[in-house]
Amino acid sequence: MEDLSPRWPKVLYGSLFVAVLPALLLVWAYATRNAVTIATPQSALWGTVLAVTGMVTMLLGMLSLWKYGGGLPMNAFPPPRFVRGGIYALIPHPIYGGFVLICGGLAIFSGSSSGLLLVTPSVAMASAALVLGHELPDLRRRFGAQASFPCQPTEPSASPSILYRLRISIAVLLPWLAGYGLIWALGRPPGAIATYMPFEQHLPISVWTEGLYASTYVIAILTPFLVRTNESLHRFAVRGLTAMALIFSLYLLLPFFVPPRPFQPSSAIGELLLLERTSYSGVGAFPSFHVVWALIAASVLGQGSLWRRAFWWTWAALVSISCVTTGMHSVLDVLAGIAAFVLVMNAGRIWTVILRSTEGVANSWQELHFGNVRIINHGGYAAVASFVGIVVIGALLPARCELIPVSIFLCSIAGAALWAQWVEGSPALLRPLGFYGGMLGAIVGAIPVLLLGVNLWVALAAICVAAPWIQALGRLRCLVQGCCHGRATESVAGIVYSHPRSRVCRLAHLKGIPIHATPVYSILWNLLTGLFLLRMATLQCSSTMIGGIYLLLSGFGRFVEEAYRGEPQTRIVFGLRFYQWIAIIAVLSGAAVTTVHGPSMAQGFQFRVSTLLLATGCGVAAWFVTGVDFPLSSRRFARLT
Repeated sequence: MEDLSPRWPKVLYGSLFVAVLPALLLVWAYATRNAVTIATPQSALWGTVLAVTGMVTMLLGMLSLWKYGGGLPMNAFPPPRFVRGGIYALIPHPIYGGFVLICGGLAIFSGSSSGLLLVTPSVAMASAALVLGHELPDLRRRFGAQASFPCQPTEPSASPSILYRLRISIAVLLPWLAGYGLIWALGRPPGAIATYMPFEQHLPISVWTEGLYASTYVIAILTPFLVRTNESLHRFAVRGLTAMALIFSLYLLLPFFVPPRPFQPSSAIGELLLLERTSYSGVGAFPSFHVVWALIAASVLGQGSLWRRAFWWTWAALVSISCVTTGMHSVLDVLAGIAAFVLVMNAGRIWTVILRSTEGVANSWQELHFGNVRIINHGGYAAVASFVGIVVIGALLPARCELIPVSIFLCSIAGAALWAQWVEGSPALLRPLGFYGGMLGAIVGAIPVLLLGVNLWVALAAICVAAPWIQALGRLRCLVQGCCHGRATESVAGIVYSHPRSRVCRLAHLKGIPIHATPVYSILWNLLTGLFLLRMATLQCSSTMIGGIYLLLSGFGRFVEEAYRGEPQTRIVFGLRFYQWIAIIAVLSGAAVTTVHGPSMAQGFQFRVSTLLLATGCGVAAWFVTGVDFPLSSRRFARLT
């Protein structure tokens, strides 16, 4: 009889993603139905269209993997051949993209706010994290640079094939449409600020410029089919995706709303302009994506002869002006769009500056000796991180809780030390610190708020608002010490360590080798997370929603970061690094926390002098713990390195 046992792992794995995961997502959407109170559009027609489109896309992806890859869509049991045929010729990740469409379609079909604004974005980010943090490194290891997207063209000056044009068009324009749809669904932000300057209220509406304004839609869609070379098409993809990452983040973080200036139509083109003034108009207007798309199109279509450059850049300038003359945008919207385009065009140079500055910090180790006492300069970063964290936590708690941040600080230090000893197995003489142990310790340190009549969720939410800033600043210490460092890189630019005291040189033996700047990846993600959580706290959102969102975002970021880290002591468990499993637990915990009904952060931020003094004391203590040691001592926890 044939042995069927090898099939069971695949059956269980497939059941997890085909049955268990969808069921859990439905339960999550139902359990958070009262947690997300933003009204969202409901449409049986469009919901069905999206869900069916997603289902067909998923099925085509699975068939393509079976036909061209010789396997099933399972990360644990990947197909042996790299797939470019079938639907993969058009869409890089049809199964993930289709699943996101199904989630969004079902949410719109049922009118589920939590399904559309919480579950669907989380599924999209989880898919992106899985691709960036597992699939892409694995595919590059097995198949080389062909697994990257957008692919660097092998013949930059050649004319793109129609297939490549369609592929880039779908990969760039569909995510933009989905992102804008999400921003529109969020609606006008509470406490929104108009960006109009006083004189703009008196500017006339030039209806005839609607033709210029509307032409942006047509040109943006046609640009992938109008560019003349593979290189230009690749640049369009990179610039478009970079612009989305920047501008959609700004839409979520900035409280701006720009309602179109009113007018009375008297012609057909006026009626067309009036159609653009929907209930969503004014949402997602600062910076103006109209301006950004026009300038991106001009930057790739205007290559070549002088007349081409003159035509397309003139068109982009006129489109920018039409944003104001049609009354659809303010002058500040347009200026912000131009600034965003400049940042997008210089993203590579900016990233290079960040890496070179980071490299300077990474090789800045300095130490002073006073007898048996050693002072290392990287302790200063931990001091600043602790100071900022205590200030934020104290500002979000009532006045009677002044000592609670100190309790949180002390317990987090103890938790971080114990985690590093027990989980990472560091020698007893050393004094390493583990982030997740610090978070668990902080939770314990917050429990005394119950004795003061304060809801524990409020204290935990305060910790979550502060945590990204603590971690972002603390990663600067990691750069100097060499912990949390990346592995060797060839596909992207990295940083080079040369200081002999760094762990990168002493333990990982990567001196002089470019490695992934994983602390920088973490810093940037934590800054974005921190800004988003500050925005939520300012809007006095639910404490449990703040805590859940933090765990979700932190988990997604850590999962990706871990894939590029190169610490030799981190063990691999079932194909993933140990901390990737911890990140998955964090994501699941975050989803669970969002289902809990917790009080709002009604107090907002209240900064006090006493909190500043206590934060200073905690900063000094953090400096001692992380920057002062006794390298000649044989006592427990005596040495930092």
